[in-house]
Amino acid sequence: MTYSLAPSILSFDLTSLSTVVPQMVEAGAGWIHLDVMDGQFVPPITFGDAIAKSLRLHTDAPMEAHLMTLHPDAQFKAFVEAGVGRIIFHAEATAHSHRLIQQLKGMGVQAGIAINPATPVSAIKPVLADCDLALVMTVNPGWGGQKFIESTLDKIKEIRDSSPEIDIEVDGGIDPSTIGSVIEAGANVFVVGSYLLKEPTLEKGVQKILSAFPTGKSV
Repeated sequence: MTYSLAPSILSFDLTSLSTVVPQMVEAGAGWIHLDVMDGQFVPPITFGDAIAKSLRLHTDAPMEAHLMTLHPDAQFKAFVEAGVGRIIFHAEATAHSHRLIQQLKGMGVQAGIAINPATPVSAIKPVLADCDLALVMTVNPGWGGQKFIESTLDKIKEIRDSSPEIDIEVDGGIDPSTIGSVIEAGANVFVVGSYLLKEPTLEKGVQKILSAFPTGKSV
């Protein structure tokens, strides 16, 4: 199993991303995580595909779009054209998860499916074999800086037990105090946001997370 850090740009000043994102990659990030919110599925509104398109001018690192939106498939084409290599949609936002996965695969990108803390793993089990990644929200989606929800560890374990080969991503409250428990539960891709702003430098923050990986590095 490979382990990867996917720093979120949500907590950073958007005007600084042209320099911050290359620094993330240089420090060891495997993916760049874009938190896309529409003000409907979750209360905040963040940004759209224009951010991805702009960042692609400054880095060739892989990017993933986490669509916290009511109609995720309406944005698939725009994000693919903007250079995003993995798109994650929420099981709670659609009655047709399998169809959306097929749609993403047909566009040549990786397909991920996410569940909120209150959503059971049974909601996504039928499509795990078709996904590249399952994202377990370890806080309620919408804002950065929230406290990690311990009960989500059982969801990670359940997914890992049923799908040993799938990438399992965790998002919310991930820092040096929580990363060990999510790794033990079976996660191998880690979204980290607000914690990185608490360290003296971005590089030190990234390195502290990477040092917890069993492999000692991001892939």
